[in-house]
Amino acid sequence: MVELKGKGVSGGIAIGKLAFVKRDEISVKRTRIENTQKEMERFETAKEISKEQLQSLYEKAVKEVGESSAQIFAIHQALMDDPDYNDSVDNIIHSQCLNAEYAVAVTSDNFADMFAAMEDEYMRERAADIRDISNRIMRNLQQSQEEQSQTEEKHIICADDLAPSETVQMDKSKVLAFCTKFGSSNSHTAILARTMNLPAVIGLGEELLAEYNGKEAIVDGSTGTIYIEPEQKMLEEMRRQQQAQEHRKELLKELKGKENVTLNGQKIKVFANVGGLSDIGQVLANDAGGIGLFRSEFLYLESSDYPSEETQFSTYRQILEKMAGKKVIIRTLDIGADKQIDYFHLDKEENPALGFRAIRICLTRPEIFKTQLRALYRASVYGNLGIMFPMIISLEEIHKIKQVVSEVKEELKAEGLPLKEDVELGIMIETPAAVMVSDMLAKEVDFFSVGTNDLTQYTLAIDRQNPKLESFCDTHHPALLRMIEFAADNAHKHGAWIGICGELGGDLELTEQFLAMGIDELSVSPSLVLPLREKIRSTDMTTYETAEKKLRLNS
Repeated sequence: MVELKGKGVSGGIAIGKLAFVKRDEISVKRTRIENTQKEMERFETAKEISKEQLQSLYEKAVKEVGESSAQIFAIHQALMDDPDYNDSVDNIIHSQCLNAEYAVAVTSDNFADMFAAMEDEYMRERAADIRDISNRIMRNLQQSQEEQSQTEEKHIICADDLAPSETVQMDKSKVLAFCTKFGSSNSHTAILARTMNLPAVIGLGEELLAEYNGKEAIVDGSTGTIYIEPEQKMLEEMRRQQQAQEHRKELLKELKGKENVTLNGQKIKVFANVGGLSDIGQVLANDAGGIGLFRSEFLYLESSDYPSEETQFSTYRQILEKMAGKKVIIRTLDIGADKQIDYFHLDKEENPALGFRAIRICLTRPEIFKTQLRALYRASVYGNLGIMFPMIISLEEIHKIKQVVSEVKEELKAEGLPLKEDVELGIMIETPAAVMVSDMLAKEVDFFSVGTNDLTQYTLAIDRQNPKLESFCDTHHPALLRMIEFAADNAHKHGAWIGICGELGGDLELTEQFLAMGIDELSVSPSLVLPLREKIRSTDMTTYETAEKKLRLNS
């Protein structure tokens, strides 16, 4: 038996044969051409075919994994229209009189190397996107087809890493799990695996040998371990664990329709985080009490230009109607940092996580902000809407936001358009500054929602997308938990309620602490709603508080 250790990024156990991804070998020759204009036409045709393929992949991904995960294919289409990328191809073809395949290959290498050398982890991962779109264009120039597996058997898919297009094109009914040599917790493979609820292990390194192809294996996504050609005793134990997991999933379904209340009577709301309309089915299937975070930026990421007021209104209206009176909290535009959009023409920054992003963009580009707020308030009459503003650091920002909100409401009234006056307004608590002035902020808003991903990053001074720092990133750090408790105390003291919408909301090891802090709402991925509800309903806070009191007395 061979045991390989990586990083588990999506839990669960899979048992089956390993299948290594086979890719077409793209051989590119350097050829001089006479008619450069005709060669550019060949490139443009291949590019258009590629964009059509990506659109089909996008539509397929929306149905299978939701809009938030599918948006990478919209980004890939946008990358194909990048002026610098196209100028490079054009220059090589026209100035050097060389063939389109060679021009794309050279451009791909240059751009991928440039991204790979960047310090920011998110930007480094864009190198793989550049190679992916370039390979697609080159295949269409050569009119080759990707090899498709004809087997009906389910497999554990193995690769160096997987491009989003490769993952989505796979027949999911034949995939048991994903294993890759490289990648990070924020890679597209990891995100898609979690969305699809498939076990996944990354970072296995060069020990994941191609010679293991076809061999029986066990993937434990919870521990990040792979067992190749396992012994019978190990196989039997893992099958028992697998059956227990499936049985637990069935038991969790029995929670539907029941209250989220602890054994000693403490109630808490359990909501879901979503990125698009297609995720609503999962929200309802998992019986979430509402939507605690709708990431409106995906409307912008999936568009080639600023989404109009009508486009946004239609989306917001549909999500409110589908949730049928349940609370829907929509976060206003949150781009910048790891979410870049070409048509916003944002300057490149040394440290984008600390740069021009989120509410800072909205307050300095009021025309964009007003368009979104108009759409939100117009949709407010179709459901139970809350609006949340990201990356707040000061009272002054709240006053500016309220001024714009007031202007938008007056404009809509003057136009005779209906709206709700009592829409709850809240802010993200994701900066230490917001925590420290939370007593002042709570007087101005209806609710707080703690964005633990960014709050962890800014509190610990750790780039949350850098895989080299994962061992240093203590998400249970006392400083972080004290900040959340401090914000909770100030919220309640001044009449606001408080929720958590970051990853820590679904960390079952912290549920009791959050209940003890008096957190009013936890918003998590749809797949985590039922396990979290089970944890809440099986908790006795009287026992927990007694143990905490003894701990303080003895310390």
